[in-house]
Amino acid sequence: MRDLFLLFTALTCLSLPSMGQSPQQPNIIFVLVDDLGYGDIGVFFQNERKSKNDRSEPWIMTPSLDKMAKEGAMLTNHYTAAPVCAPSRASILMGVNQGHAHVRDNQFDKEIGDNHTMAQVLKNAGYETVAIGKWGLQGDGKGPNWPTHPMKVGFDHYFGYIRHGDGHEHYPVEGIYRGSKEVYEGYEVVKGLDKCYTGDLFTAKAKDYILHHQEEKPHQPFFMYLAFDTPHAVIELPTQDYPSGGGLNGGLQWLGTQGKMINTASGEVDSFIYPEFDKATYDHDKDINTPEVPWPDTYKRYATVNRRIDDQVGDLMQLLKDLEIGDNTLVVFTSDNGPSRESYLPKEYADYTPEFFNNFGDFDGIKRDVYEGGLRTATIAHWPATIDGGTVVSQPSISYDWMATFADAAGAPVPVRTDGVSLLPSLSGKGKQAPSQIYVEYAQGGKVPNYAEFLESHQGKKRGQMQMIRKGDMVGVRYNVQDQEDDFEIYDVTKDPQQGNDVSASNEELQGIFKTSVLRKRIADEEAPRPYDEALVPAISLKKPKAGLIAETYLTNSPWIPQPTTKAQSKTKVDGVTFDDITDKGNLVLWKGYIKVPKSGKFTFSAERGSHHFFMRIHDIAVMDGNYSLENTPEGALYLEEGFHPVRIYYLRDTNHPTLSLFWNDPEGNYQEIPTKVWYR
Repeated sequence: MRDLFLLFTALTCLSLPSMGQSPQQPNIIFVLVDDLGYGDIGVFFQNERKSKNDRSEPWIMTPSLDKMAKEGAMLTNHYTAAPVCAPSRASILMGVNQGHAHVRDNQFDKEIGDNHTMAQVLKNAGYETVAIGKWGLQGDGKGPNWPTHPMKVGFDHYFGYIRHGDGHEHYPVEGIYRGSKEVYEGYEVVKGLDKCYTGDLFTAKAKDYILHHQEEKPHQPFFMYLAFDTPHAVIELPTQDYPSGGGLNGGLQWLGTQGKMINTASGEVDSFIYPEFDKATYDHDKDINTPEVPWPDTYKRYATVNRRIDDQVGDLMQLLKDLEIGDNTLVVFTSDNGPSRESYLPKEYADYTPEFFNNFGDFDGIKRDVYEGGLRTATIAHWPATIDGGTVVSQPSISYDWMATFADAAGAPVPVRTDGVSLLPSLSGKGKQAPSQIYVEYAQGGKVPNYAEFLESHQGKKRGQMQMIRKGDMVGVRYNVQDQEDDFEIYDVTKDPQQGNDVSASNEELQGIFKTSVLRKRIADEEAPRPYDEALVPAISLKKPKAGLIAETYLTNSPWIPQPTTKAQSKTKVDGVTFDDITDKGNLVLWKGYIKVPKSGKFTFSAERGSHHFFMRIHDIAVMDGNYSLENTPEGALYLEEGFHPVRIYYLRDTNHPTLSLFWNDPEGNYQEIPTKVWYR
């Protein structure tokens, strides 16, 4: 058996994805903008607004994004993992919900966490990886040696703002509103960025990277995380009109000379407004008999920044076409959260609100809300080789699905830790789409704004601890949560997108499902305490349980434990978490069944697993994660109700001497190896 296992190990090592590239692997570009509302994009909302021709309701056009949507797919029920920047981005890059993320609430500049990132998954599959733009997940310490600098978590290259706060200033040198900021290339501060508007700067650098990559490594796929810091907050203007042309034949260009880094680094800083907005007027008093008045300068600015993003994306898409790589490049465009009304705008523009353009679309809520307006994001996916033009995906999905989606597209194993699912079936129209697990938790002081467009029942509502969960068409929302027994407001958002008709009174069963489900998807984090952290995770009822577990084995060449997607090599009934009677077919072992908790209370689980990858879920809760690092001792604490709880335990056999021992510290403080008698199938 030892010889067979060594031969198997050698063969799988030779076939690791990082050793070569499949000719079908697409390039992948993930474009993430900052605080862009669902209602900001023409094809999602503004075009409809224009068609009504109500002069009291101004509109913005986004022709490039509309074209991208027409040629690809619109995801009309796509959510962000959190309604604010840093936790949203952390969940995206880690592929987990906020109940499992290391960065939660308003933990800006915190390290992203010690686990697999989207970049690491794709790098292992043979991709060159690059991050450009806003980061804000680097952790404590003195730069440039932050613990989770992008190039320490899977990116080969980085260019942009490392610190979260730097992204509030869209001119690194001049610092009109918040002072000068530092842009890093790798671990070095970039000098000579005079008059560089960051949206232009990041786009020019992205184009430059793609050009050089195609010249030097045309047969290697690339993954680009392009994180804009616009239109966020300070709504600064570019120096000049967008350069004519686009792609290879114009548009933004990287020049690379100090003081002249890009071809728009000239003219007057914070000066250019698109002509169609500069002279725009509107019916301010909703009286057609009185003269229209000009748009306030604040909204001319916002419209310009919004339109500039559209031009930048169009320029990038044209480059892919010019290089003849557009057909096999998957480009995703989305936002980190809903529209904002930030408090640190300069005084002359402090009157800005998302009401002028209704950036929240048909929804209530903005950034920091868990109503639809804070979480629903206008999302577009473009991949002509796979996605038919004019595709509309109405099935609900969420931003932490993108790790699994990109891995699926690249033919890479998806780490078992992810809470997401691949969206390729719904995007391509091929195969069965697995349902997304849509869950959000967040805490924030303040209230829902008193916007006239919002329902009176929502205006001024205290936020506090909040949760959102979606199942099918039904969305559960809780604001100012005090206790696990607080009821969810429940809405059918397909019929009631503004969430005005709370149907919770007639949905007692669904109310119970939501209350149970939110406890089965998360684990407490002492740095982001919740009022339901010590609520008991409900057990399930089993009619005729049998002693023992089912052990399945799978064949994988993944360097980490993947989500099993193939047929099991073997299935064996075993007494417990043991290797007895398990065949050597397959190097990944999965024990499935139930753990019977003898008494309600807090159980702290731990594991001794040698130098092997290990992972354990109870319900959908990631209880112990030894899948990333082999150095730590996996541990996790849960408050469990007495009774049966579904369990999945994964183990990657890296040698022919597998060892695994599981322990718990029970509510009475007894530390012991988990007894065989508690395992059921």
